[in-house]
Amino acid sequence: MPFTPPTWASGFDVDEIPDSIPICEFIFNEKYGRFKRKDSKAPFVCGVSGRQYSVSEVAQRVDWLARSLSQQLGWKPNSGSPWTKVITIYALNTIDSLPLSWAVHRLSGISSPANSAYSVSELAHQLKSSGSKALFTCWSLLEAAIAAARDVGIDEHHIYILQTPDEALTGRSVSGNFKTVDELISQGQGLSQLDNLVWERGQGARQCAFLNFSSGTTGLPKGVVVSHKNVIANILQLTAFEKPSRTPDQQDVVLGLLPQSHIYGLIVVCHTSIYRGESVIVMPKFDLMLLARAIQQFRINVLFVVPPLVISILNNQSLLARFDLSSVREIFTGAALLDAGLCRKLLLQYPSWKIRQAYGLTESATVISATPPNDIMLGSAGNLISGVEARLVSLTTGAEVTKYETPGELFVRSPSVTYLGYLNNAKATKETFGASPDDWLRTGDEAMFVLGQSGHAHLVIVDRIKELIKVKGHQVPPAELEACLLTHSQVADAAVIPVPDSKAGEVPKAFVVLKRGHGEQKLLSQEEKERMKRYLQEHIRKEKARYKWLKGGVEFVKVIPKSPSGKILRRILRDRERERRKDRVAKL
Repeated sequence: MPFTPPTWASGFDVDEIPDSIPICEFIFNEKYGRFKRKDSKAPFVCGVSGRQYSVSEVAQRVDWLARSLSQQLGWKPNSGSPWTKVITIYALNTIDSLPLSWAVHRLSGISSPANSAYSVSELAHQLKSSGSKALFTCWSLLEAAIAAARDVGIDEHHIYILQTPDEALTGRSVSGNFKTVDELISQGQGLSQLDNLVWERGQGARQCAFLNFSSGTTGLPKGVVVSHKNVIANILQLTAFEKPSRTPDQQDVVLGLLPQSHIYGLIVVCHTSIYRGESVIVMPKFDLMLLARAIQQFRINVLFVVPPLVISILNNQSLLARFDLSSVREIFTGAALLDAGLCRKLLLQYPSWKIRQAYGLTESATVISATPPNDIMLGSAGNLISGVEARLVSLTTGAEVTKYETPGELFVRSPSVTYLGYLNNAKATKETFGASPDDWLRTGDEAMFVLGQSGHAHLVIVDRIKELIKVKGHQVPPAELEACLLTHSQVADAAVIPVPDSKAGEVPKAFVVLKRGHGEQKLLSQEEKERMKRYLQEHIRKEKARYKWLKGGVEFVKVIPKSPSGKILRRILRDRERERRKDRVAKL
């Protein structure tokens, strides 16, 4: 028996999702139900400088930029495979990042957003895997961008700059022989109009719009092929789900702090808000003072956040008290669930705020469930949204779970699920998405459904079967760090688990077995042990992004616990670590 959305959210017609248009047409065309353009707020507003453009101005800039890119890169709207027209965006949030992606879509190309925290090697992996022909970055990331582009053979003439308010943030300006997006737009004004896109029926479902890289659970990130129809579907699903709780003319001002490279920031914060005629206040990076000032200045109503930001809010009340935050009506958390205890603490500080949560995956592009404003259950991920089906499978018996408050592995079906799968990885695609386009997406998360006071089922995430470590909203696969540790000449085996951290939520900790001759029994002094730990931490720092560093420490062990099949039993290590922490607290 599949679990379904509440009855009030069930009036969604999957057959009405447009499947023959690109996102760049859907997002601006009132024919497809978007909020009236003339009555819409400015889509993107820089939260530092206040720079902004109207909907019509953004649409014009997209057109000019598409013309310029066509000349620069030799791309035509109706010729060539989309996979020969791929760009990577490796930048902090800007008000031009989404318009850039839409301009690429206007050429029937693909945008591949990259995490701005990536190291050179991680960025090079994405550039190579995606087959990107051009790289868009910002001044502060230019050095790493140049190095990665050089590694994969992208010419510096095809590196372009997305401008951020660097002078306001750092007190300095940067210059160089790189064209900016503003310059490309200016050039585009003098170029001929492009041919209209001619798409076949169903092309929007078959063609990649965004190539988002998911951390996964093993090895390097995998490219998730997100189609135009996937994005359009989730926008319409969220809009239908929230319609009963919104007034017809409601236009919020929302916080655009979450990385636009992350599927949550990309689709939920940006695309859905713009479709509804709202304003996204774009913040290039997290700074609590700048954030509070932006809330006060732009009268932000909805804060899209991740749990570590909530912790920062709770820990800095004296600073926040200096600003007027009265415009905030609700806080919406994603990427990881916010503990019910933290929810209650937040409500003590801001009792008028509604705390809403959502659950989703890159592979479901994006939202599977969300908390409605009128049916809040603290600690849950809300109700299934319109157009979603879910089922649970027992982890012990393999039987389908049909009862409430009974956990099982979560499987879902939705028109937003990215059934095109992982790029060039048929094995992983079949394991996650099944064998056919109407199969169930295997989330890898343990969950259960609980009835709320309203009588509707709420999704509660019990545990992460995939064992991703969530560091400030970033997903860190333990296997990636374990593989990196095993490249060290003195490491025989390794396992990585999450440990709690007051600022980041979680951080990685490594358990390491040293090779014979370097084993723990051979380390004759504490000084030698500590030196070896520093060597291993430095090894990770050289190879991985900052949020993947072993800030939870390194511990030497004689053996890594494993199952008969060789799978690392991280739960044993987590339980052991949890007991130690309890003992330490008890002694205090």
